[in-house]
Amino acid sequence: MSDTYYEFGTAAERWERAQFFFESKEYLVAARILGGLVEEVPEQVAPRLLLARSYYHSARLGRAETELRAVLELDPVEHYARLMLGRALERQGRAAEAATHLRVAAALSGDFTPAESTPAGGE
Repeated sequence: MSDTYYEFGTAAERWERAQFFFESKEYLVAARILGGLVEEVPEQVAPRLLLARSYYHSARLGRAETELRAVLELDPVEHYARLMLGRALERQGRAAEAATHLRVAAALSGDFTPAESTPAGGE
């Protein structure tokens, strides 16, 4: 079997194959397939987001960060990309930078609650 077998086929076939490998927790294979798809259609968010997730789950955090930032350039209100970017930054020891993205992700998803809320009545 050729090393590039996974990269053959139509874009739709490769997308399905990448999803299969991702769901099978074969993140490096999924990333290899998705890398080609992202090159072909850089304006599409879904392949780039799945590529970022593949990088994240395979502990390639720098690459995940790069892809997540690209996703957010395309779709600034993509809350899951914002959440993942925050988590990737946390895992890289960049907590202060991560906190901003995590707060924005929470606000975009409707889960925003201030960290230091004061109960009614000012107590």
